[in-house]
Amino acid sequence: MTQPQSEDTGPDLIYLNNAATTWPKPPGVLEEVAACLRVPVHEAGRTTGRGSTDYPSAARDALAAFFHAGPPEHFIFTQNATDSLNLLIHGFVKKTGKPFHTITTQLEHNSVLRPLTTLEQDGAITLSVVPFTDNTVSLAAIKEAVCPETRLVVMNHGSNVLGSVQDIKPIAEYLHANDIFFIVDGAQTAGHIPVDLADIPLDAFVFTGHKALFGIPGIGGFFIREPGAVAITRQGGTGSDSQTLTQPGSMPERFECGTHNYPGIASIYAGIGFINTVGIQEIERTGTDLTGRFTRELKRTKGITLYNEKPDLPVVAFDIAGIDNQEVGFILARAYNIIMRTGLHCAPLVHKRIDGGKGCVRASFSYFTTPEEIGTAAAAIREVAESADR
Repeated sequence: MTQPQSEDTGPDLIYLNNAATTWPKPPGVLEEVAACLRVPVHEAGRTTGRGSTDYPSAARDALAAFFHAGPPEHFIFTQNATDSLNLLIHGFVKKTGKPFHTITTQLEHNSVLRPLTTLEQDGAITLSVVPFTDNTVSLAAIKEAVCPETRLVVMNHGSNVLGSVQDIKPIAEYLHANDIFFIVDGAQTAGHIPVDLADIPLDAFVFTGHKALFGIPGIGGFFIREPGAVAITRQGGTGSDSQTLTQPGSMPERFECGTHNYPGIASIYAGIGFINTVGIQEIERTGTDLTGRFTRELKRTKGITLYNEKPDLPVVAFDIAGIDNQEVGFILARAYNIIMRTGLHCAPLVHKRIDGGKGCVRASFSYFTTPEEIGTAAAAIREVAESADR
Protein backbone atom coordinates (compact mmCIF):
# COMPACT_ATOMS: atom_id res chain seq x y z
CA MET A 1 0.00 0.00 0.00
CA THR A 2 1.34 3.41 -0.99
CA GLN A 3 0.32 6.35 1.15
CA PRO A 4 -1.02 9.36 -0.82
CA GLN A 5 1.43 12.24 -0.99
CA SER A 6 0.47 15.44 0.84
CA GLU A 7 2.00 18.87 1.08
CA ASP A 8 2.88 21.30 3.88
CA THR A 9 2.75 18.80 6.74
CA GLY A 10 6.35 19.17 7.83
CA PRO A 11 8.98 16.44 7.70
CA ASP A 12 7.75 12.90 8.34
CA LEU A 13 4.41 13.80 9.90
CA ILE A 14 2.67 10.81 11.49
CA TYR A 15 -1.05 11.50 11.72
CA LEU A 16 -2.90 9.27 14.19
CA ASN A 17 -6.13 11.20 14.79
CA ASN A 18 -8.27 9.45 12.22
CA ALA A 19 -11.19 8.86 14.59
CA ALA A 20 -11.68 12.64 14.38
CA THR A 21 -11.03 13.09 10.65
CA THR A 22 -9.20 10.75 8.31
CA TRP A 23 -6.07 12.05 6.60
CA PRO A 24 -4.79 11.74 3.99
CA LYS A 25 -7.72 11.26 1.65
CA PRO A 26 -7.58 8.90 -1.32
CA PRO A 27 -6.45 10.76 -4.46
CA GLY A 28 -9.69 9.79 -6.18
CA VAL A 29 -11.71 11.64 -3.53
CA LEU A 30 -9.76 14.85 -4.04
CA GLU A 31 -10.05 14.47 -7.80
CA GLU A 32 -13.82 13.96 -7.61
CA VAL A 33 -14.23 17.03 -5.41
CA ALA A 34 -12.16 19.08 -7.87
CA ALA A 35 -14.19 17.74 -10.80
CA CYS A 36 -17.41 18.65 -8.99
CA LEU A 37 -16.22 22.24 -8.59
CA ARG A 38 -15.16 22.59 -12.23
CA VAL A 39 -18.70 22.28 -13.63
CA PRO A 40 -22.13 23.71 -12.75
CA VAL A 41 -23.94 21.66 -10.13
CA HIS A 42 -26.62 19.31 -11.40
CA GLU A 43 -29.48 17.60 -9.66
CA ALA A 44 -32.62 16.11 -11.14
CA GLY A 45 -35.58 18.45 -10.65
CA ARG A 46 -33.41 21.46 -9.76
CA THR A 47 -31.32 22.16 -12.86
CA THR A 48 -31.55 21.62 -16.59
CA GLY A 49 -27.84 21.25 -17.27
CA ARG A 50 -26.35 18.23 -18.97
CA GLY A 51 -22.97 16.55 -18.88
CA SER A 52 -22.29 16.80 -15.13
CA THR A 53 -22.85 14.17 -12.45
CA ASP A 54 -26.02 14.26 -10.36
CA TYR A 55 -23.99 13.75 -7.19
CA PRO A 56 -26.89 13.58 -4.70
CA SER A 57 -28.58 10.79 -6.67
CA ALA A 58 -25.32 8.97 -7.39
CA ALA A 59 -24.24 9.14 -3.76
CA ARG A 60 -27.62 7.95 -2.47
CA ASP A 61 -27.40 4.94 -4.78
CA ALA A 62 -23.85 4.25 -3.57
CA LEU A 63 -24.88 4.52 0.09
CA ALA A 64 -27.89 2.25 -0.39
CA ALA A 65 -25.72 -0.44 -1.96
CA PHE A 66 -22.92 0.00 0.58
CA PHE A 67 -25.19 -0.31 3.64
CA HIS A 68 -27.64 -2.77 2.01
CA ALA A 69 -30.62 -0.52 2.68
CA GLY A 70 -33.16 1.38 0.70
CA PRO A 71 -34.83 2.98 -1.00
CA PRO A 72 -31.96 5.35 -1.84
CA GLU A 73 -34.08 8.45 -1.17
CA HIS A 74 -34.23 7.40 2.49
CA PHE A 75 -30.56 8.39 2.75
CA ILE A 76 -30.51 12.02 3.85
CA PHE A 77 -27.55 14.40 3.58
CA THR A 78 -26.68 16.69 6.50
CA GLN A 79 -23.65 18.65 7.73
CA ASN A 80 -22.25 15.78 9.83
CA ALA A 81 -23.25 13.11 12.34
CA THR A 82 -24.02 15.70 15.03
CA ASP A 83 -26.43 17.46 12.68
CA SER A 84 -28.07 14.15 11.81
CA LEU A 85 -28.54 13.20 15.45
CA ASN A 86 -30.08 16.56 16.28
CA LEU A 87 -32.54 16.28 13.37
CA LEU A 88 -33.55 12.76 14.35
CA ILE A 89 -33.75 13.23 18.12
CA HIS A 90 -35.59 16.56 18.10
CA GLY A 91 -37.79 15.44 15.21
CA PHE A 92 -38.83 12.26 17.00
CA VAL A 93 -39.66 14.17 20.18
CA LYS A 94 -41.69 16.72 18.21
CA LYS A 95 -43.59 13.95 16.40
CA THR A 96 -44.39 12.10 19.62
CA GLY A 97 -45.87 15.26 21.07
CA LYS A 98 -45.78 14.38 24.78
CA PRO A 99 -43.09 13.50 27.35
CA PHE A 100 -41.72 9.96 27.26
CA HIS A 101 -38.80 7.90 28.55
CA THR A 102 -35.52 7.68 26.59
CA ILE A 103 -32.46 5.46 27.02
CA THR A 104 -28.87 6.18 26.08
CA THR A 105 -25.49 4.90 27.32
CA GLN A 106 -22.31 5.98 29.06
CA LEU A 107 -20.39 5.36 25.83
CA GLU A 108 -21.99 8.24 23.97
CA HIS A 109 -20.49 11.28 22.32
CA ASN A 110 -21.85 14.72 23.23
CA SER A 111 -23.63 14.73 19.87
CA VAL A 112 -26.07 12.37 21.61
CA LEU A 113 -25.71 13.42 25.25
CA ARG A 114 -26.25 17.15 24.77
CA PRO A 115 -29.48 17.00 22.72
CA LEU A 116 -30.94 14.43 25.13
CA THR A 117 -29.86 16.35 28.24
CA THR A 118 -31.34 19.55 26.82
CA LEU A 119 -34.64 17.80 26.14
CA GLU A 120 -34.60 16.33 29.66
CA GLN A 121 -34.03 19.78 31.17
CA ASP A 122 -36.91 21.12 29.07
CA GLY A 123 -39.23 18.42 30.42
CA ALA A 124 -39.74 16.81 27.02
CA ILE A 125 -38.23 13.46 28.06
CA THR A 126 -37.02 11.51 31.06
CA LEU A 127 -33.61 9.97 30.53
CA SER A 128 -31.82 6.82 31.67
CA VAL A 129 -28.09 6.36 31.00
CA VAL A 130 -27.10 2.70 30.79
CA PRO A 131 -23.60 1.71 32.01
CA PHE A 132 -21.13 -0.31 29.99
CA THR A 133 -19.40 -3.51 31.11
CA ASP A 134 -16.17 -4.78 29.53
CA ASN A 135 -16.28 -1.80 27.14
CA THR A 136 -19.71 -2.65 25.70
CA VAL A 137 -23.39 -2.17 26.45
CA SER A 138 -25.35 -5.42 26.65
CA LEU A 139 -28.90 -6.22 25.64
CA ALA A 140 -29.55 -7.16 29.27
CA ALA A 141 -28.59 -3.65 30.40
CA ILE A 142 -30.95 -2.11 27.83
CA LYS A 143 -33.78 -4.43 28.86
CA GLU A 144 -33.28 -3.52 32.50
CA ALA A 145 -33.69 0.18 31.70
CA VAL A 146 -36.81 -0.21 29.54
CA CYS A 147 -40.12 0.75 31.14
CA PRO A 148 -43.69 1.12 29.79
CA GLU A 149 -43.02 4.78 28.90
CA THR A 150 -39.86 4.07 26.87
CA ARG A 151 -40.21 5.28 23.28
CA LEU A 152 -36.62 5.99 22.17
CA VAL A 153 -33.13 4.48 22.47
CA VAL A 154 -30.08 6.27 21.10
CA MET A 155 -26.65 4.62 21.23
CA ASN A 156 -23.45 4.37 19.25
CA HIS A 157 -22.30 1.45 17.17
CA GLY A 158 -18.63 2.04 17.98
CA SER A 159 -17.03 3.96 20.83
CA ASN A 160 -14.79 6.86 19.81
CA VAL A 161 -12.73 6.35 23.00
CA LEU A 162 -12.57 2.61 23.66
CA GLY A 163 -12.86 1.38 20.08
CA SER A 164 -15.47 -1.17 21.13
CA VAL A 165 -18.26 -2.19 18.76
CA GLN A 166 -21.71 -2.76 20.21
CA ASP A 167 -23.68 -5.84 19.20
CA ILE A 168 -26.63 -3.81 17.97
CA LYS A 169 -28.54 -6.57 16.14
CA PRO A 170 -30.12 -8.27 19.19
CA ILE A 171 -30.79 -4.86 20.73
CA ALA A 172 -32.49 -3.72 17.53
CA GLU A 173 -34.57 -6.89 17.38
CA TYR A 174 -35.73 -6.47 20.98
CA LEU A 175 -36.56 -2.78 20.55
CA HIS A 176 -38.36 -3.40 17.26
CA ALA A 177 -40.49 -6.08 18.88
CA ASN A 178 -41.43 -3.61 21.63
CA ASP A 179 -42.14 -0.66 19.28
CA ILE A 180 -39.25 1.45 20.61
CA PHE A 181 -37.56 3.75 18.08
CA PHE A 182 -33.85 2.95 17.75
CA ILE A 183 -31.28 5.47 16.51
CA VAL A 184 -27.73 4.17 16.02
CA ASP A 185 -24.74 6.51 15.76
CA GLY A 186 -22.46 4.86 13.22
CA ALA A 187 -19.92 7.69 12.96
CA GLN A 188 -17.05 5.44 14.09
CA THR A 189 -18.00 2.24 12.26
CA ALA A 190 -19.15 3.33 8.80
CA GLY A 191 -16.23 2.56 6.50
CA HIS A 192 -14.22 0.58 9.07
CA ILE A 193 -16.34 -2.58 9.29
CA PRO A 194 -19.18 -4.12 7.25
CA VAL A 195 -22.60 -2.71 8.19
CA ASP A 196 -25.58 -4.59 6.76
CA LEU A 197 -28.74 -2.62 7.56
CA ALA A 198 -30.88 -5.22 5.81
CA ASP A 199 -29.99 -7.57 8.68
CA ILE A 200 -30.51 -5.10 11.55
CA PRO A 201 -34.05 -3.82 12.25
CA LEU A 202 -32.99 -0.41 13.55
CA ASP A 203 -34.99 2.71 12.70
CA ALA A 204 -32.25 5.20 11.84
CA PHE A 205 -28.52 4.88 11.19
CA VAL A 206 -26.26 7.94 11.33
CA PHE A 207 -22.99 8.29 9.40
CA THR A 208 -20.47 11.02 8.74
CA GLY A 209 -18.37 11.60 5.66
CA HIS A 210 -15.06 12.89 6.98
CA LYS A 211 -14.02 9.84 9.00
CA ALA A 212 -13.68 6.31 7.59
CA LEU A 213 -15.81 7.02 4.50
CA PHE A 214 -12.85 9.21 3.41
CA GLY A 215 -14.97 12.24 2.54
CA ILE A 216 -14.16 15.86 3.29
CA PRO A 217 -15.37 17.74 6.40
CA GLY A 218 -18.86 19.20 6.34
CA ILE A 219 -20.88 16.27 5.04
CA GLY A 220 -22.77 13.49 6.79
CA GLY A 221 -26.20 11.97 6.82
CA PHE A 222 -28.55 9.29 8.00
CA PHE A 223 -30.72 6.44 6.79
CA ILE A 224 -34.28 6.34 8.09
CA ARG A 225 -36.60 3.39 7.61
CA GLU A 226 -39.95 5.11 8.30
CA PRO A 227 -39.63 8.85 7.64
CA GLY A 228 -43.07 9.61 9.11
CA ALA A 229 -41.83 8.70 12.58
CA VAL A 230 -39.70 11.87 12.69
CA ALA A 231 -41.28 15.30 12.35
CA ILE A 232 -40.02 17.98 10.00
CA THR A 233 -37.93 20.52 11.91
CA ARG A 234 -36.44 22.50 9.00
CA GLN A 235 -38.17 24.27 6.17
CA GLY A 236 -36.93 25.89 2.99
CA GLY A 237 -36.41 25.58 -0.73
CA THR A 238 -36.36 22.11 -2.26
CA GLY A 239 -36.65 22.75 -6.00
CA SER A 240 -39.90 20.76 -6.04
CA ASP A 241 -43.52 21.48 -5.10
CA SER A 242 -42.53 25.15 -4.85
CA GLN A 243 -46.11 26.41 -4.94
CA THR A 244 -46.71 24.85 -1.50
CA LEU A 245 -45.74 27.04 1.45
CA THR A 246 -45.10 24.10 3.79
CA GLN A 247 -42.25 21.62 3.62
CA PRO A 248 -42.98 18.64 1.33
CA GLY A 249 -43.41 15.31 3.07
CA SER A 250 -41.84 13.34 0.23
CA MET A 251 -38.32 11.97 0.47
CA PRO A 252 -35.65 13.21 0.57
CA GLU A 253 -37.21 16.71 0.61
CA ARG A 254 -38.83 16.01 3.99
CA PHE A 255 -35.45 16.47 5.68
CA GLU A 256 -33.37 18.34 3.09
CA CYS A 257 -33.74 21.98 2.10
CA GLY A 258 -31.47 24.63 0.68
CA THR A 259 -28.46 24.13 -1.56
CA HIS A 260 -26.64 20.87 -1.02
CA ASN A 261 -22.96 20.58 -0.13
CA TYR A 262 -22.13 19.24 -3.59
CA PRO A 263 -18.34 18.90 -3.03
CA GLY A 264 -19.01 17.04 0.21
CA ILE A 265 -21.53 14.71 -1.42
CA ALA A 266 -19.07 14.11 -4.26
CA SER A 267 -16.44 13.16 -1.68
CA ILE A 268 -18.71 10.55 -0.06
CA TYR A 269 -19.53 9.15 -3.48
CA ALA A 270 -15.82 8.80 -4.30
CA GLY A 271 -14.92 7.60 -0.80
CA ILE A 272 -17.38 4.71 -1.03
CA GLY A 273 -15.98 3.94 -4.46
CA PHE A 274 -12.51 3.71 -2.97
CA ILE A 275 -13.70 1.43 -0.14
CA ASN A 276 -15.47 -0.83 -2.62
CA THR A 277 -12.32 -1.06 -4.74
CA VAL A 278 -10.12 -2.00 -1.77
CA GLY A 279 -12.82 -4.10 -0.09
CA ILE A 280 -14.37 -3.39 3.31
CA GLN A 281 -13.04 -6.71 4.65
CA GLU A 282 -9.49 -5.72 3.67
CA ILE A 283 -9.90 -2.34 5.34
CA GLU A 284 -11.19 -4.04 8.48
CA ARG A 285 -8.29 -6.53 8.41
CA THR A 286 -5.74 -3.72 8.01
CA GLY A 287 -7.23 -1.82 10.95
CA THR A 288 -7.16 -4.92 13.14
CA ASP A 289 -3.54 -5.65 12.22
CA LEU A 290 -2.36 -2.08 12.87
CA THR A 291 -4.20 -1.92 16.18
CA GLY A 292 -2.76 -5.24 17.34
CA ARG A 293 0.78 -4.14 16.47
CA PHE A 294 0.34 -0.89 18.38
CA THR A 295 -1.18 -2.38 21.53
CA ARG A 296 1.43 -5.15 21.67
CA GLU A 297 4.20 -2.53 21.57
CA LEU A 298 2.63 -0.40 24.30
CA LYS A 299 2.00 -3.36 26.60
CA ARG A 300 5.76 -3.96 26.69
CA THR A 301 6.43 -0.71 28.55
CA LYS A 302 6.00 -0.02 32.25
CA GLY A 303 3.84 2.97 33.13
CA ILE A 304 1.46 2.82 30.15
CA THR A 305 -2.21 2.12 30.82
CA LEU A 306 -4.32 0.78 27.94
CA TYR A 307 -8.03 1.33 28.57
CA ASN A 308 -9.04 -1.38 26.10
CA GLU A 309 -6.31 -3.87 25.23
CA LYS A 310 -8.33 -5.43 22.39
CA PRO A 311 -10.39 -2.76 20.64
CA ASP A 312 -12.63 -3.76 17.73
CA LEU A 313 -11.86 -0.56 15.85
CA PRO A 314 -8.48 1.08 15.14
CA VAL A 315 -8.85 3.32 18.20
CA VAL A 316 -6.49 3.00 21.17
CA ALA A 317 -6.91 5.00 24.39
CA PHE A 318 -3.97 5.15 26.80
CA ASP A 319 -2.25 7.15 29.50
CA ILE A 320 1.33 7.46 30.73
CA ALA A 321 1.80 7.43 34.49
CA GLY A 322 3.12 10.69 35.89
CA ILE A 323 2.40 12.83 32.82
CA ASP A 324 -0.85 14.66 32.06
CA ASN A 325 -2.44 13.49 28.81
CA GLN A 326 -2.32 17.00 27.35
CA GLU A 327 1.40 17.16 28.00
CA VAL A 328 1.92 13.77 26.35
CA GLY A 329 0.14 15.03 23.25
CA PHE A 330 2.22 18.21 23.24
CA ILE A 331 5.50 16.27 23.52
CA LEU A 332 4.53 13.84 20.75
CA ALA A 333 3.55 16.69 18.44
CA ARG A 334 6.51 18.99 19.09
CA ALA A 335 9.33 16.51 19.61
CA TYR A 336 8.26 13.69 17.29
CA ASN A 337 5.80 15.28 14.79
CA ILE A 338 3.15 12.72 15.78
CA ILE A 339 -0.46 13.92 15.91
CA MET A 340 -2.87 12.22 18.32
CA ARG A 341 -5.91 13.43 20.26
CA THR A 342 -5.94 14.21 23.98
CA GLY A 343 -8.61 15.19 26.52
CA LEU A 344 -12.18 13.97 26.86
CA HIS A 345 -12.89 13.30 23.16
CA CYS A 346 -16.39 14.81 23.58
CA ALA A 347 -17.34 11.70 25.58
CA PRO A 348 -17.29 12.78 29.24
CA LEU A 349 -19.21 9.83 30.71
CA VAL A 350 -16.74 7.31 29.29
CA HIS A 351 -13.84 9.18 30.83
CA LYS A 352 -15.60 9.54 34.16
CA ARG A 353 -15.66 5.74 34.26
CA ILE A 354 -12.19 4.91 32.96
CA ASP A 355 -9.95 7.73 34.22
CA GLY A 356 -11.98 9.78 36.69
CA GLY A 357 -12.75 12.42 34.09
CA LYS A 358 -9.15 13.52 33.48
CA GLY A 359 -9.07 12.44 29.85
CA CYS A 360 -6.45 10.39 28.04
CA VAL A 361 -4.43 10.12 24.85
CA ARG A 362 -6.09 8.52 21.82
CA ALA A 363 -4.31 7.09 18.80
CA SER A 364 -6.51 6.17 15.85
CA PHE A 365 -5.52 4.71 12.50
CA SER A 366 -6.83 4.58 8.95
CA TYR A 367 -6.23 2.34 5.97
CA PHE A 368 -3.36 4.64 4.99
CA THR A 369 -1.51 4.31 8.30
CA THR A 370 1.60 2.18 7.74
CA PRO A 371 3.21 -0.45 9.99
CA GLU A 372 6.34 1.71 9.97
CA GLU A 373 4.36 4.64 11.39
CA ILE A 374 2.91 2.35 14.06
CA GLY A 375 6.41 1.26 15.08
CA THR A 376 7.76 4.81 15.14
CA ALA A 377 4.82 6.12 17.17
CA ALA A 378 5.00 3.24 19.67
CA ALA A 379 8.74 3.80 20.11
CA ALA A 380 8.15 7.51 20.75
CA ILE A 381 5.49 6.77 23.36
CA ARG A 382 7.77 4.26 25.08
CA GLU A 383 10.55 6.85 25.13
CA VAL A 384 8.24 9.42 26.74
CA ALA A 385 7.04 6.84 29.29
CA GLU A 386 10.57 5.77 30.15
CA SER A 387 11.65 9.38 30.65
CA ALA A 388 8.75 9.89 33.06
CA ASP A 389 9.79 6.81 35.02
CA ARG A 390 13.34 8.08 35.61
